Amino acid sequence: MFSKKVVLRFPKEIADKPLVSDICKKYDLTFNIMRANIFPRREGILTLEIIGSKEDFSKGIDYLKENGVSISFVEESIQRDEEKCYHCGFCVAVCPTEALTIEDRKTMRVELYKDRCIACGYCVKVCPVKAMSLPDEF
Repeated sequence: MFSKKVVLRFPKEIADKPLVSDICKKYDLTFNIMRANIFPRREGILTLEIIGSKEDFSKGIDYLKENGVSISFVEESIQRDEEKCYHCGFCVAVCPTEALTIEDRKTMRVELYKDRCIACGYCVKVCPVKAMSLPDEF
């Protein structure tokens, strides 16, 4: 099984269409909702983990793009500026998925596990030196 976390942006014209349901039926995919911001008559933003075969995942992503959905991949987007970060741990305290953790209490180094990130942006908001970042589309 293959899985990847994606952020889907639905323009207001298609926000009410069952496109995620369609890819599940058409391409034998499942999904886990990580975060959702869907507003009537406005853009919708949905962060999902999509699960299935790699081939079906690619077909599902292509289907979404063909239908006007903008797609970003979470683990490719979260960034930490290593020169700015001084490992204070503020981000660890707010990270709901343990994408940011302190593994070694001796060094207190904050480790970033991009595959656990859901692009919630909490780390970006609390970082006192602005070492954490996500693109504006998140």
